[in-house]
Amino acid sequence: MMYTSRRNLLRLAGAVGVASVLAACGGGGDDSGTGGETVSADDVTKALQDGGELLIWSWDTTIKPTADAFMAKYPKVKINVVNAGTNADQYVALQNALQAGKGVPDLAHIEYYALSQFALQKQVADLTGFGAPALKDKFAPGPWNGVTPNGGVFGLPLDSGPMVLYYNEEVFKKHNVAVPATWDEYYEAAKKLHAADPKVFIAADSGDAGTTTSMIWQAGGKPYTVDGENVTINFADAGAQKYTALWQKMIDEKLLSSISGWTDEWFQALGNGTLATLVVGAWMPSNLVSGAPNGAGKWRVAPMPQWEAGGTATAENGGSAMSVMEASTRKALAYGFLEYLTNGEGVKTRLDNGAFPATTADLNSPEFQAKEFEYFGGQKINELFAQSSANVVPGWQYLPFQVYANSIFKDTAGQAYITPTKLADGLKAWQDASIKYGNEQGFTVK
Repeated sequence: MMYTSRRNLLRLAGAVGVASVLAACGGGGDDSGTGGETVSADDVTKALQDGGELLIWSWDTTIKPTADAFMAKYPKVKINVVNAGTNADQYVALQNALQAGKGVPDLAHIEYYALSQFALQKQVADLTGFGAPALKDKFAPGPWNGVTPNGGVFGLPLDSGPMVLYYNEEVFKKHNVAVPATWDEYYEAAKKLHAADPKVFIAADSGDAGTTTSMIWQAGGKPYTVDGENVTINFADAGAQKYTALWQKMIDEKLLSSISGWTDEWFQALGNGTLATLVVGAWMPSNLVSGAPNGAGKWRVAPMPQWEAGGTATAENGGSAMSVMEASTRKALAYGFLEYLTNGEGVKTRLDNGAFPATTADLNSPEFQAKEFEYFGGQKINELFAQSSANVVPGWQYLPFQVYANSIFKDTAGQAYITPTKLADGLKAWQDASIKYGNEQGFTVK
């Protein structure tokens, strides 16, 4: 289903322009969250009773049934859910609507990596004045961090992508290779599997911005520091060096398949055992079920490999929020649906339709954690997802022009996968190109 499809590895295509950002932000003032307008609980209740129409843009297929349930509860409310394109395609359409000043939705589905860009341009409403900060403890730390760039609350979390290790148990047992608990063990397992059967690779990686930043995140790296318009980019800190040292060995020794993710060939390899692992977010299971049915009963889930033995650190990979657009003239009504969708009765509807929760109550519920998954041999995989969510390394930031930065990854860092360019040098090229672009857009980037 589209809700989880490629969440969110195919995020490189397209970019939302951020030209004239300083003008959009009102010049060189403080761009931190100011709380925006104030909307009380009574305002929201009245808006729900009075009714009205809402336009929502989202590629998530769980939104429509949730909207239907909401309209049944509030019959004076009419919600139109439109799929304006998946992630980057929607962002381009959204930017076009904003620039034209018409057709802007009341609520928009925006991934965490892209949200700060819309927040900085004051295109999404700061929900501080709506009482949203009181919901902080309702959500897992990673997703909450994703909706609070620059000190405001610019949406509420829809879902999250705490990372785990998916592995083909049959392949590991066949070649008598232990499931890796550390990245050093992962490297050794990659060598053993490929030596035992040259058709088998531990994973496929042809270069992906989201995967790279998530790996660095888990390693404790913080390549991006953002303080309003002041930005620092550094892909040479200790966390980044841990990642590049390991991954360069994997590339040099040809231990990674060059199959592109989310292609038919990739799913076939996951199904037939020639790709033995995936290290990705908790949204992946439904994609394996639908895309790699031949792997049913063979795959399992384990904790994300650690940089240090005995560690528990994880990172997020993917995940998204729903935001109220600043241009909306129905903000109280939009916020009423937003709370229902992300922290109210609508969460169950979304979970029943395949969503992965960002809410701590659902992540920690016995019912959620006890669910057995036939595809994974009856394993209770949600227990591991919940553990991973609780162990996400705090403090991660994205660029206020991350959409553009991700779009140039293939032409910079991605060259390390197809040319003699070293990964560290590729990341430096990505860093330099991102710095140049940011300065051109009016940021102070170093």
